[in-house]
Amino acid sequence: MTNRDPRGGDALDREFDEALALAKDQGPYARRPEAWPPAPQDPASQDPAPHDPAWQGQVSEGQVSHDPASQGPASQGRTAQDPASRDPAQRPGRPPGAPGAATARRPDRHRPGTPWPDARAIAARAPRKSRPSPTTTLNGTPVARPLPEALGHVLAAPLTALTDLPSFDTSAMDGWAVAGPGPWRLPTADQSVLAGHAEADPLPDGHAIRIATGARVPPGATAVLRTEHGAATGGWLYAAPAHPVSPGQDIRPRGQECRSGDLLLPAGAVVTPVILGLAAAAGYDELPTVARPRVEILVLGDELLRQGLPHDGRIRDALGPMLAPWLRALGAEPLATRRLGDDAEALYAAVAESPADVVLTTGGTAAGPVDHVHPTLRRLDAELLVDGVAVRPGHPMLLARLAPHKHLVGLPGNPLAAVSGLLTLAEPLLRTLAGRPAPAPCPAPLAAAVHGHPRDTRLVPVVFREDEAFPLRFNGPAMLRGVAVADGLAVVPPGGAERGTEVEVLDLPWSTAWPGPQE
Repeated sequence: MTNRDPRGGDALDREFDEALALAKDQGPYARRPEAWPPAPQDPASQDPAPHDPAWQGQVSEGQVSHDPASQGPASQGRTAQDPASRDPAQRPGRPPGAPGAATARRPDRHRPGTPWPDARAIAARAPRKSRPSPTTTLNGTPVARPLPEALGHVLAAPLTALTDLPSFDTSAMDGWAVAGPGPWRLPTADQSVLAGHAEADPLPDGHAIRIATGARVPPGATAVLRTEHGAATGGWLYAAPAHPVSPGQDIRPRGQECRSGDLLLPAGAVVTPVILGLAAAAGYDELPTVARPRVEILVLGDELLRQGLPHDGRIRDALGPMLAPWLRALGAEPLATRRLGDDAEALYAAVAESPADVVLTTGGTAAGPVDHVHPTLRRLDAELLVDGVAVRPGHPMLLARLAPHKHLVGLPGNPLAAVSGLLTLAEPLLRTLAGRPAPAPCPAPLAAAVHGHPRDTRLVPVVFREDEAFPLRFNGPAMLRGVAVADGLAVVPPGGAERGTEVEVLDLPWSTAWPGPQE
């Protein structure tokens, strides 16, 4: 339960509001859409890549490349002047003496964007600001799923035992059920108590009967003597001197694991194969689960090819095949992947008519002549929650609320920049919608120094070697070669980090399934 201070209200809600207020203070593109100005284009005020020679070129493995804005072709590069970077007093339509004119500063060539931690906090809290009602999950009413279909889903309600476990006294071993001290008389006929059968007749004191593992212990039995610890001869059973029998030995008493009504798992637990087994043992045929958030993927860009080799200035679409499986790993239900090109009307119609809870776009988030995401959001009167994040790669990512229970995540078009957007905005948003718990922080010391951006956080692919995070070489915004073999992305603070510095590492959902890079 969240602590509340004397002023009332959820402390985390206030944290969200403060982060959102910070984002909205960073320029007109982070305000409500009706306040957004037309997107101007002024190449003179673009934020160029750093010119320090340390940012140029590639280096050997163990170091990182230092120019995240200059590696490989990219659709993300179709950017023009960022309107929020212009002097407020010099924006079109601002009359002399308007607010901000008297205190105007020289144009800043770098719009800082929302700080990376704040952007993640805003994304994680955004669905909670539009919760349907206290009786529903964040993504609608719970869905009852048969056990075979519940794997990977999230429990929408606590899992309580419907029966005692075990539900009767059972034998823990193959052997003999015995009553009282030995030796014990055996039945004249070849009789046994087997698992899955009705309760046997009571066992008189001084008697024994064969019993199988999992079988119900007969009334009157005080212990089970294992087969390897006993000897039957002449109609009598004897315990080996080295293995005397004690009361209750090798009997699993009723309710040993849990009693009916005991809490087994809290709401929010992700259903694993073991949880399916526990639920079945506890008497469940189906489980109440959180409805997975539905996501529609809109891939933008006339330059993208669906097959064949790149040619005539066109490149392959790397994001279309990658995003749907990644979203499934994050607990979402991808509805479709649609390729729209650079068609403003097609994008508007697709977003306006989408039945999804989250619309995910790729490319078109900057301010170039064919970057249509911002104009589309203005037309839809969307609320822009995050407009640019102080992170590299992926600076021009965004998050908007289209309706009370519908959001749009705009990813940059460059592949690794899009991965950065997934981990920064999409993952926290979908985690909250899906009811999944926040992952525990995963810090690790860097095995090599990593150069940083002067102002922004960097996300750098790493692999774990002997408890250290080893930075990978291919980490430009258009590259997937590094993250393809990575265990996670290291969060490098502005200015960089020296070898041995402990940094947070964002796990990739499949990182434990791959052998890592080959030497």
